[in-house]
Parts: sequence; C-alpha cells; structure tokens
Amino acid sequence: MHCPFCQHEDTRVIDSRVSEDGATIRRRRECEQCSERFNTFETAEIKLPALVKSDGRREAFDERKLRIGLERALQKRPVSSDAVDNVLREVVRQLRGVNEREVPSRRVGEWVMDELKRLDQVAYVRFASVYRRFEDVQAFREEIEKLERDLPEIEGLQLPLLGNVQNITRKA
Repeated sequence: MHCPFCQHEDTRVIDSRVSEDGATIRRRRECEQCSERFNTFETAEIKLPALVKSDGRREAFDERKLRIGLERALQKRPVSSDAVDNVLREVVRQLRGVNEREVPSRRVGEWVMDELKRLDQVAYVRFASVYRRFEDVQAFREEIEKLERDLPEIEGLQLPLLGNVQNITRKA
C-alpha cells in the first residue's frame, strides 16, 4: 500500500479491527518513510448480478446511483445517514441472495420501495412517483390510499404521512 502523504511504497499495519457489522476490516497503517499514519478499509468484493433495465440493456449494479436516488427521495426528511446505509445494505443483501447472473431492475426498485415504506412514507411516495412514472394527481392519490391501507403494519415506525389528519379535519 502506498503512503497517501509521500507516495512511499512501504507501509506497515499497526492495528486491525473488524467493524461492528463484521463486513469491513479497518487497518491502521504507518509509513516507513515519513511516519505518517492513516486508515485503510478492507471489504470482500462479491460480484453482484447485472441489472436488466426495462429497455433490455444490461448494467452493473451501482450502489452509488442507488444512494443518490435514496438521498433524493429522503431530502429534507428526518432520516439519519445510518438509516440510509441500512437500506443500502439490505438491498445489496437481497441482491446477493438472488443467486442469478441477471436481475430485472424492477425487482431492485421494489425492494427499495419496501424499505422506504418502512422507513419514511413521504420518501416512499417520492421514490414511487419517479420509479413508477406517475402521470397525474390521481396516480399519487391511489398510491397514498394504498399506503394508508398498509398503515397498520408500519404504523409507529415513523412520522405520519399527512400529520394528524383527524385533528386537521376537525379544526377546518
């Protein structure tokens, strides 16, 4: 490993620790030349299945693209970055478990929506509106009604979608 400070080729490992989730090893290193210290992270590289897009194109799974989509849906929502990381880990876990060389991107999108439904209802509707290409207000309304029918199983896990609707309608 090259030193990021002086580019010297020899560094030595001072300390190694396994991360909490057991998926990463953090190594503390020291440069033999300049004595600067830095961390490296080691993870297992597992080949994930290719995604088959709706137009038939095949594309490698890109966790960065998925993160950007999630962050866009969760913009200005009270959701921690740890929760986003957990969603990403869960989707990647499901993708690894498929044991196929190719997976329809639609299936991955459904997994993401399942995770968002549990995490944040507003982000779920935002993501679904882009993913399912809502054409009009009626499509939004139908998705929200469907979400409200599913509420008993996810209620209490997050902030309400429309606030306390009963109190709002009584005050009006």
